[in-house]
Amino acid sequence: MSSTKKIVGAALAAALGVSTLAACGGESKDSSDAGSSTKSKTVTLVSHESFAASPAVLKAFTKETGYTVRVLESGDAGEALNKEILTKGSPQGDVFFGVDNTLLSRALDNDLFTSYEAKGLDQVADAAQLDRGQHRVTPVDTGDVCVNYDKKYFADKKLAPPKTFDDLAEPAYKDLLVVENAATSSPGLGFLLGSVAAYGDDGWEGYWQKLKDNGVKVVDGWEQAYNEEFSGSAGGKKAKGDRPLVVSYASSPPVEVLYSEPQPAEAPTGVATGTCFRQTEFAGLLKGAKNEEGGKALLDFLVSKQFQEDMPLNMFVNPVLKDAKLPALFAKHGVVVDQPETVDPEKIAKNREQWIQSWSSLVLK
Repeated sequence: MSSTKKIVGAALAAALGVSTLAACGGESKDSSDAGSSTKSKTVTLVSHESFAASPAVLKAFTKETGYTVRVLESGDAGEALNKEILTKGSPQGDVFFGVDNTLLSRALDNDLFTSYEAKGLDQVADAAQLDRGQHRVTPVDTGDVCVNYDKKYFADKKLAPPKTFDDLAEPAYKDLLVVENAATSSPGLGFLLGSVAAYGDDGWEGYWQKLKDNGVKVVDGWEQAYNEEFSGSAGGKKAKGDRPLVVSYASSPPVEVLYSEPQPAEAPTGVATGTCFRQTEFAGLLKGAKNEEGGKALLDFLVSKQFQEDMPLNMFVNPVLKDAKLPALFAKHGVVVDQPETVDPEKIAKNREQWIQSWSSLVLK
């Protein structure tokens, strides 16, 4: 999910004054000491800025395979992909992680990856396997872009929170919703794509006109929307945000609980599950990788049960492995989205720029 996606955890933690160094790290990270004998067997994972894994899990990979993982952070999801396209054939690393279904066709059209069927892929959910048969990319996680709501606001007003896209355009929710710019924000684009899926090519613009007439507020990015404008988040409360509805993630409520001290029994925010767009995130073996065997081993590891069960409280995403168990806190406070909206990656690739241009002309003027 684009750094999507998951940067939410670090930002929420920062808003609550909690350090997340173990989860987020620096620009280049290594799972062993610099002087380790495994240094000569380094495998480099190029990623957007939100890749995170427990140190113990990365050390387990090294112990199991002999390869040390070096994480090379390369900006947000779009920026990281652009860099790989520019260095095609002479990549910065061995494996690329972070391309999601909104950008997948662009990566595949540029022939960035060597096909490889990861071990254990047969245990990965079918819906996540968007490159079935060719195995140019391996699905790693899913996440849902959804409207979040401030539970206290709606309880105090004795107003039922919205559940669906349609609800958001109702007069009862006038001037309550803040969204991100679809041209500059991953969740903003995800929400736009969700509306395209829900209302079709002929209906989504009419829907956005209704939202505009109902007082929707647009800001540049998730950080501003969630941590400044949204009244239900820790950061929003400090900033005196006055919008009780925001486009964020289905995994935002567990983060609000995890980084609160003391942890509340119930998350202060909820999710309107009828407003969700599913993002699926992939990794692939880069063509021209210097350590191809190490790259294959790392792809195997990314879909292993150990890594998949480590992800939810590090990157705040859902595993794609069918039998992976969610951490108790994530399971308790997270929201299961049974019927998220989706758009075929090929259709996204064909229409993305036009959709964004049309959305900008309609909503921003």
